[in-house]
Amino acid sequence: MIPQDLSSQEDEVSFGPFILRVSERVLKKGATPVHLTPRALDILLVLLEQAGSVVDKKDLMARVWSDVTVDAGSLRFHIGVLRKVLGEGEAGARFVATVPGKGYSFVCPVSYRMSAEAEDHNRVVEPNYGLPPRLSRMIGRDEVVKKVCEMLFEDRFVTIVGPGGIGKTTVAIAAAHESNPQIDGAVAFFDLGPLNDPMLVPTAVASTLGLMVQSDDPTPAIISFIRDKSMLLVLDSCEHVITSAAALAEHVFQHAPNVRILATSREALRVEGEYVLQLPSLENPPLNVQTVSDVLAFPAAQLFVDRVLASGSSFELNDADAPTVGEICRRLDGIALAIEIAASRVTAFGIKGTAALLDDRFRLLGQGRRTALQRHQTLAAALDWSYGLLSDNESLVLRRSSVFVGYFSMRAVIAVVGPDDLSEELAFEAVGSLVDKSLIAVVSGSSEARYRLLDTTRAYALSKLMDCDDDNGVFQRHAIFYLTWAEQHDIVRLTEVSLDGGSAYDPHLGNMRAALEWCFLQTEKSIGIALAAAAAPLLLESSLVTECRRWTELAIVNLDDLSRGTSREVTLQAALGLSLMFSQGNNEEARTSLERGLEVAEGLEDLPSQLQLIGRLHLFHYRTGNFREALKFAERSEPVALKMNDPGALAAANSLLGVSHHLMEELEQARGYLESAVRHIPASKHVDSLRLGLDYRNRAGICLARTLWLLGYADRATELARQVSVEAGKLNHPLTLCIALIWAVSVYLWNGDWENAEQSIERLIDHARNRAIVAYEAAGIGVRGYLAVMRGDHQAGLPMLRYALIETRSHRYELMTTAFKSALAEGLLMAGQTREALEAADDALATVARNGDMFNAAELLRIKGHVFMAETMKDMPRAEVLFIQSLEAAKASGARAWELRTATSLAGLWRSQRRFQASVELLEDVLANRTEGFSCPDFVNARKLLSDCARLAAPD
Repeated sequence: MIPQDLSSQEDEVSFGPFILRVSERVLKKGATPVHLTPRALDILLVLLEQAGSVVDKKDLMARVWSDVTVDAGSLRFHIGVLRKVLGEGEAGARFVATVPGKGYSFVCPVSYRMSAEAEDHNRVVEPNYGLPPRLSRMIGRDEVVKKVCEMLFEDRFVTIVGPGGIGKTTVAIAAAHESNPQIDGAVAFFDLGPLNDPMLVPTAVASTLGLMVQSDDPTPAIISFIRDKSMLLVLDSCEHVITSAAALAEHVFQHAPNVRILATSREALRVEGEYVLQLPSLENPPLNVQTVSDVLAFPAAQLFVDRVLASGSSFELNDADAPTVGEICRRLDGIALAIEIAASRVTAFGIKGTAALLDDRFRLLGQGRRTALQRHQTLAAALDWSYGLLSDNESLVLRRSSVFVGYFSMRAVIAVVGPDDLSEELAFEAVGSLVDKSLIAVVSGSSEARYRLLDTTRAYALSKLMDCDDDNGVFQRHAIFYLTWAEQHDIVRLTEVSLDGGSAYDPHLGNMRAALEWCFLQTEKSIGIALAAAAAPLLLESSLVTECRRWTELAIVNLDDLSRGTSREVTLQAALGLSLMFSQGNNEEARTSLERGLEVAEGLEDLPSQLQLIGRLHLFHYRTGNFREALKFAERSEPVALKMNDPGALAAANSLLGVSHHLMEELEQARGYLESAVRHIPASKHVDSLRLGLDYRNRAGICLARTLWLLGYADRATELARQVSVEAGKLNHPLTLCIALIWAVSVYLWNGDWENAEQSIERLIDHARNRAIVAYEAAGIGVRGYLAVMRGDHQAGLPMLRYALIETRSHRYELMTTAFKSALAEGLLMAGQTREALEAADDALATVARNGDMFNAAELLRIKGHVFMAETMKDMPRAEVLFIQSLEAAKASGARAWELRTATSLAGLWRSQRRFQASVELLEDVLANRTEGFSCPDFVNARKLLSDCARLAAPD
């Protein structure tokens, strides 16, 4: 029996000589792996789910192409691929049957069994996003963790609800680790505690998942990324952003059926699908328990003793003190945080003294705790009691540390507390004491110790700070400290490592946000403007483009006469332009910001900023398809780089010039610039997005591969395209990889290397979709259509090309427009729609004349010539003129590849007119001095035609 949802199983399906490992998406014929395209494999999985039954075409397309609208031609194409790979018809083998008017059916007998890997639990480990390590020791929560895991698998969506300090996060982390091996997917942990603005919840989730956010609402991108994945999402500390967290959780529940959600909050989210688990307090010893062994049978007492010993105390529990320990735990209602606070005082006051202080403290706060059972009041009482035991220095540091959101360093504490109120030595001493008392937590995993207040402790301390009215500039000092920190971002990148291996800036983002919020809400606009300028490059480095846009827009709006026209405005305008480009498309607002930034930089004679902004304006016009304008900016980059007298700057300018000259089909010039750029810029370990947003060397390398192909060096071009694609994959920068893949595909397509083209196309589409880079996903679908046309399947290719042209235009991403229009013309010609093909070719030539992507001109003239050779046209003189114009254009630019292709077309025309000798002379001239690319289809076709014409031209 075949399971109804193969994608959720760790199983093997056998049919004929094949074995399909479902979980690994690996098909084998015997022991030999068989390559299937991702779409063909998706089709196979759906057919296997309903083996023996007819699967309706529309249902099949909806399952396989849930993310894009395609016509039946695409389905037929991939069914054909599937049949070919399976060997349909060989020795009478039948696998996929067509049921006319209905759909398809998998007719080969199948069998299902658990794979050996599944039985041995040797599964591929999926990445975890931000999941903290499992606690080395967790007391009293084993059963509740087990219960949470059971609920997750039965109900999918669980919210752990309880008061602050009761241990919700601890249970959630333990449950996530416990569930991980069974989920067969990633675990993503999102600490929402540092977020002040509920609108930032989807942005923070998208950033942790590694998505490139390109809209104000990243929720659709998140859903697209996880829709078909098996994952566990943990949303921790939802209460202060509950509306936004609830909305996101509900969307995930509704649209991602294989994703499980575990939330923690002080109140239920109250949305569809949610099952609430009220986390109980740790179980306390009852009144009649008297001995050590009896008391330690209860988790609350176990935690109390464990925390006493962890504080370094030599305390040993005896029968005489056992009842008192039980009483302390009961009075603290088994709340973990309160128990830990009480345990931290045992060293100083002993068991009896701690119990007495607790009694006094509760009396001061009033009675009624036991009857009301309001655990928030109980926790507040415990915190208040602990706060009252602090020294003046300790209480001052705790209050002023409440300004921090998330992690902070000792240097930050010293700066924020204020040297006038407390010396550095005394601040060190106070922090150490507060750590010992569990009021400040130490976070490991960094070369510099990092600290954090638990949310409940922070809220309590912040209220005390407000009540005392003694902030004494603490918020201002907090903002100034993070301004100074952000201005030293280059040092940060080199010296700091994120706790989870991510960006070095991630642990500090919460504090930068809080400081920016305070600055712009208060009258400290000047600090806010400076901080926004300093933070903008860091936000771009972390791909937080929407947030970068928010703060830079706010800062620019508040610019005063003293700030306008300064280097600070240059930074803000440069960041705003780039963030607008990536978040809202290549709109006029982005161009205006970049041009204003360049104008100010030139007025200041700031050469590095000029080069940065020229590079970003080149990127803007290049992405919009305005290649002539992009060339102007590339030409402006060279004198700036020369003035800087910096080899890296000159290499960057050469990269811009090489790309532009390539697009203008000035190929030898392009080659010189690009080779110089590649030679003088070393392979980077990370993308210098602070300067351009892309990797100069990688973009120069992939453009050089295309240039080499056009110049006639097909083998070198192919090898370089592969090398640069691999290099781009190691940079961990979505845009750079997308550009490398889409240009590498063009080399493979031109070479007739369908296999490498197909693999790169599928990788491009998957990568762009997973990172929510919509424009590149649409471009990938267009290139997929291009490949279908090149393979002769115009029925599958034409709809994809039309879709891509519409989608890329909507994002003002016009880089591939001419290529898609030329492929559209060829596909229409194959379909016999010659008038439409002529219109498409003329439209593409008009685009070339308008935008300047001249490297396409020769090929478009050739395609147009073939349109006039079609049966419905039969205008051979016009076709010959067009072929000759194409040859002249190719020779003028040195595009020997286009020259070879057009010469073959013209020679074919002459052959049909029995002008054999002219054909021979033309082809011999074009093929002379060729040194590589002999297996390229264009070369093979030319040699074959030359041989045929030479035979016919020879005298009898």
